[in-house]
Amino acid sequence: GVGDGALKRPGNWKYLTNPFRPSWGEPYIEQVVRMMAALGAARDAARGHEAVAVSHQLPIWIVRSFAERRRLWHDPRKRQCTLASLTSFTFQGDRIVSVGYSEPALDLVPEHLRAGAQPRFGRGSVKGRSKAAGA
Repeated sequence: GVGDGALKRPGNWKYLTNPFRPSWGEPYIEQVVRMMAALGAARDAARGHEAVAVSHQLPIWIVRSFAERRRLWHDPRKRQCTLASLTSFTFQGDRIVSVGYSEPALDLVPEHLRAGAQPRFGRGSVKGRSKAAGA
């Protein structure tokens, strides 16, 4: 994984050929389309209420980056998405108007992995709460 010397092993270099596409091949924009469809379905099913959706780290980070109008390719060490974290999308009608982030299980997350923590192996910071782009 990140920080364990994986980039020093030539066998891993084949995964570094295109930083705009994850190593398993699903382009970021396809993840955005899939996740926006899931968010839309959850929004429609729970209109006027709250809905909970569960996702792996990368897809939620990618759809959040899209909503916040940030580029989709990124340094994984700088993701704000830890164990049992919550990324909240607030809608007005069909439009995302804000994105929030919280870590209710923060005590379970090692200090060096917490959002905004300086990685032990490099520099980095993470953006917090922000306004979002229309969906």
